[in-house]
Amino acid sequence: MAPTQRFSGYPLAREGPETVYAPVVDKNPALRGWSLIIAAKLVNHSSFIAKATWENAKFNCTKDIPDLHQYDWRLQPIVTPLTADGAVQTKAQITPELFQRQPDDLAGRFYSAADYHELFKSGELTPLQVAKALLPLISRGKNPPAKYELAWATTREDIVLAAAKKSTERYAAGQSLGVLDGVPIGVKDDQDIEGYVSHVGMPFNPSDPFFEPATTTIWPIAQLEAAGAIVVGKLAMHELGSDTSGCNPHWGSPVNYNNKSYYPGGSSSGAGSALCAGLIPIAIGTDAGGSIRIPSSFCGVYGLKPTLHRTYTMKSSICVIGPMAATADDLTIAYRLMTTPNPDDPVQGSFALSIPPRPTAKKTIGVYRDWFDQASPAVLEVTRKAIPHFREKLGYEVVDITIPYLQEGQYAHSAWALTEGLDHQRTRAPDPNNALANLNYCNQLLLAVGSCTSGADMIKYGQLRGLIMEHLAFLWKQYPGLLIVTPTSPEAGWKIHPGNQAYGFSDGNVTIRNMMYIWLANSTGCPAVSAPVGYADPEVGEGRLPVGLMAMGEWGAEEQLLAWAKEAETYLNGSWEGGRSRPKEWADVVEISKNAK
Repeated sequence: MAPTQRFSGYPLAREGPETVYAPVVDKNPALRGWSLIIAAKLVNHSSFIAKATWENAKFNCTKDIPDLHQYDWRLQPIVTPLTADGAVQTKAQITPELFQRQPDDLAGRFYSAADYHELFKSGELTPLQVAKALLPLISRGKNPPAKYELAWATTREDIVLAAAKKSTERYAAGQSLGVLDGVPIGVKDDQDIEGYVSHVGMPFNPSDPFFEPATTTIWPIAQLEAAGAIVVGKLAMHELGSDTSGCNPHWGSPVNYNNKSYYPGGSSSGAGSALCAGLIPIAIGTDAGGSIRIPSSFCGVYGLKPTLHRTYTMKSSICVIGPMAATADDLTIAYRLMTTPNPDDPVQGSFALSIPPRPTAKKTIGVYRDWFDQASPAVLEVTRKAIPHFREKLGYEVVDITIPYLQEGQYAHSAWALTEGLDHQRTRAPDPNNALANLNYCNQLLLAVGSCTSGADMIKYGQLRGLIMEHLAFLWKQYPGLLIVTPTSPEAGWKIHPGNQAYGFSDGNVTIRNMMYIWLANSTGCPAVSAPVGYADPEVGEGRLPVGLMAMGEWGAEEQLLAWAKEAETYLNGSWEGGRSRPKEWADVVEISKNAK
């Protein structure tokens, strides 16, 4: 059955070839300290070594795929759900159920936008009190350092307090803008906000024009601010967003407060850290290779990677802007506001609203067992417990599926990401011929290797993308409304090595493994959401490690995914033994605000 939703760019529904998923062990050396410095210099001064490193990473894997030439290449996996003829383009509504607070006695309860909204309406607290309480906790440059400063790149006290004062005045006048008015949020440091510098995780260079404060705020953030949300600062990130650990030797690495011996995940590392610490209920990240979903999994929060260009048309075929949140409802609120159609963006502005599923709609989960089972025993123990709940308690049918060329597709995605990253860096660098000079050694190494990707390689990657997209369309034709479910990451966390912080590090094997499941949504442009479903015991340190479960849906199916995330939240709160957990150093912002002088 053809999709009932009208689309632009929807792939031909064609089953791909039958392939065996038997991943081989990668052989990328782990590099830190002097070995990293030497390797970075070698690949930048020897094209032979750079090319050998590129081949060792298996970025040439597509050349041997039989009959790949029969597929059209998709350099941009843009699939756009369209409004019906004659329909007026509208924005999504913040519906009444999103104003409901969670029970006060719920285990591991995090504050939500609805909590702040009720406190502000009652006069028990004001947005200005919250802003004044937060700024000393998150602002850099204090002596001693602010407790949670590593999650944040910059704050602008003048901008924050001015916005909080206006919000407080609106509440006093009975003119609140809605559930987000006065609510503190954070934005990843690769998105432009008026008055802020976007560092993209790089060291600040006052002589470089790139580091000028932005004069405008990008569309999705502007929509949140128009709803009254207060951006209290820019969130720290992995430099260039190029890896999934969150380690940043210049700014310092944000803390995973669930267990400080593990990274928060990246590249939206500051977002994951700030959310799990309880500082904010909503953060906005970017995701080109799991950078929203991996830190959401490692930090025990919710993260949505929307359909490509759903929130904002980026100069990328894999990267999107999306929300992260402490609760599933806040994830939905942020998503709906961010996706307000932009009349000046012909791509983003043409998207039809994502429609919540009908209560009577058939619900189907697809599991590729050979792929799913590559996760670690600790992750499998948690995620395998959740699947029966969706089947037995929530009425999902669970079906077995297969997807061809998953390992080759992942290598192609990794090479594509590095090539895009190199192009972006050359564009922003003062001297394009010396574009890597201001970067840490890890990125000097990665982008030099990425420079070995040829135009012919990109065509082959695009053909493989086209093959996989056609197979996915075939699955959605066979199982309308199918959600493809996997662990978010095959590991519960990424242990910190004591030698990493001095210069950063590169561990390609671990990076590739952590991206085992998430890359598919980036490569094909599909939406995907991560939700915590339990906890695993750590190998080191104190504190259990959150484990995320991920669902990937058809292009435009964000509301279906958000409904699934809400169901996963109900499972964690009601069926997981002990329910949700809060980190020991979780900040009770409400009490801190009430007690602040």
